[in-house]
Amino acid sequence: MIFVAELGDKSQLMAMTFATRYRARDVILGITAATAIVHLASVGIGALIGDAFADYQQYITIVAGVAFLLFAAWTLRGDELTEVEASKARNSRGLALLAVGVAFFLAELGDKTMLATITLATQEGWLGTWIGSTLGMVAADALAIGVGALLGRQLPEKVIKYGAAALFAIFGLILIVDGIAHM
Repeated sequence: MIFVAELGDKSQLMAMTFATRYRARDVILGITAATAIVHLASVGIGALIGDAFADYQQYITIVAGVAFLLFAAWTLRGDELTEVEASKARNSRGLALLAVGVAFFLAELGDKTMLATITLATQEGWLGTWIGSTLGMVAADALAIGVGALLGRQLPEKVIKYGAAALFAIFGLILIVDGIAHM
């Protein structure tokens, strides 16, 4: 799910931009460290919400489904890397791991992948959600680096955007139906 959430996200654009300045390995390591930290906090928040409201799990499931429908709409709206953000990524100085890690940490705070991770953690165990969300995001950003290197800026943005939005909507509807079925 987080892999899908990351498709077409600003973080992928940042990953491609950093990859033009630093080695892909350093960019991926920086992304992995930042993602692991942000998503650990996210699953902690989600697990607390899920535990505190365990008696209302069917309602949480419905709210999670609605959240996924909102994520679908957010994905359709798009997420762009501004010229200022791209310039900062291109001109950053210092250690590659630190520059990439700090940039990704700050970019992910409050982002849809963080919110999706919180939502998933209300339903699932924190450890699996943390590992899966971290791997999903790193895989999506690694894909962006690889595809960006091969295709340059000729990415099929509409296909990615509509495909990700459709998957969010499908998962959202599944959660809503599941929540209603358990009422």
